[in-house]
Amino acid sequence: MNDAAELRDRTRELLASHPPAHTGRLDFLRARFDAGLAWVHYPEGLGGLGAPRSLQAVVDSGLEAAGAPDNDPRRIGIGLGMAAPTILRYGTEEQKRQYLRPLWTGEEVWCQLFSEPGAGSDLAALGTRAVRDGEGWRVNGQKVWTSSAHLARWAILIARTDPDVPKHQGITYFICDMTDPGVEVRPLRQITGEAEFNEVFLTDVRIPDSRRLGDVGDGWRVAQTTLMNERVSIGGMRIPREGGMIGPVAKTWRERPELRTHDLHQRLLRLWVEAEVARLTGERLRQQLVAGQPGPEGSGMKLAFARLNQEISGLEVELLGEEGLLYDDWTMRRPELVDFTGREAGYRYLRSKGNSIEGGTSEVLLNIVAERVLGLPPEPRTDKDVAWKDLAR
Repeated sequence: MNDAAELRDRTRELLASHPPAHTGRLDFLRARFDAGLAWVHYPEGLGGLGAPRSLQAVVDSGLEAAGAPDNDPRRIGIGLGMAAPTILRYGTEEQKRQYLRPLWTGEEVWCQLFSEPGAGSDLAALGTRAVRDGEGWRVNGQKVWTSSAHLARWAILIARTDPDVPKHQGITYFICDMTDPGVEVRPLRQITGEAEFNEVFLTDVRIPDSRRLGDVGDGWRVAQTTLMNERVSIGGMRIPREGGMIGPVAKTWRERPELRTHDLHQRLLRLWVEAEVARLTGERLRQQLVAGQPGPEGSGMKLAFARLNQEISGLEVELLGEEGLLYDDWTMRRPELVDFTGREAGYRYLRSKGNSIEGGTSEVLLNIVAERVLGLPPEPRTDKDVAWKDLAR
């Protein structure tokens, strides 16, 4: 399907058969998925119609104008942006049909069990072990920095299945049921006072082999699909002009002339231009996605996102002076999502410090851009051909 007119007709048919004003939210979302209007570039029967990704805007605009509910994409961003593309590419037909519909409708929240205390920037050094146990696997280990683990029903998990081969080769990719015995989620209190992150302990967790994605030992390759999509979903989000972090500080500048100085004005102009360049670059990146899988360009976008957020929030606190240090809620909350623009400047300043760590540290992303975008020589890797069990830890 390549016809925008046909998609508009399908959208009107959905609205006629399920009027948003008289249809429950979940019922409407399920009907939208079944009509192929969830993500139109996905295959038929899996929430899509095999249409170009660019035509999604035709559906979204028609539904938004009619007051139809969305699937709260920020709340289920890990499922939409990371789990779904990986399941679509590597999952069996049974796995796709089991997981994609409730993932998209938001009935089931997902989290990502990748990073470990000793394997963050060097993710391939992970030590969580998955050992064959009859028709399934028994998993033991610890994961960290897991967003939404306290809300999630499912997790995408990578674990070591062969310690006798080099670290990138002995990893397998699984889907883990977060409600299973042996899964323990503990909150990690952050500098903001919140605990949106978690550490997760896995003790003799049984995972059936039917929840494996890809071949045994091929988990690193499968994980690359997740990671590339993750960086696009973090750094390449669609926002309006003057959206994101630049919006609140620009609003304060306009409404509070008594705070203005020449130096801050020059810095604000520079950051406003850079934010707009990043926004337009994100639009170009999304256009590239129409033609295929995300590449290393997403790492560049995520780099820009982290740096800009930190510089803009720092400028905002400086602009507000003592007022910028106020922070009205320091209690440990367990939020469903991060609210960058609806809170105080002090919150934004503190929370943005994590932007250069989550979703891949800026240092690692710089290496990716250098090697895969600019074609520079890779850094020496002395452990590349050493069996994981022989690595110094």
